[in-house]
Amino acid sequence: MAHRYGGTFKAKLFKYAGPGGWHFAPVPKKYAPPVTHGWGRTPVTATVDGHEWETSVWWDSKSKRTLLAVPKKVRGAKGDGDTVTVRITFSTV
Repeated sequence: MAHRYGGTFKAKLFKYAGPGGWHFAPVPKKYAPPVTHGWGRTPVTATVDGHEWETSVWWDSKSKRTLLAVPKKVRGAKGDGDTVTVRITFSTV
């Protein structure tokens, strides 16, 4: 039997230092899924400010937190320091 987990929360976007400069939303511990795949990855369904897509969150061992990459096509004009509303759901078997 599969169980669905996750939740809705507010997150402040931050731009990861370095080449490429991806934007991420930190996932609070109470909403973070366990790592289920290699590289600290867990597949999720994410919704940011009403835009839903299938993606993965990653456990970042440097910062000791789970991160959701938020692509430009989802975040629009929002960027580093802006707040977004995030919902993630994931299933365990």
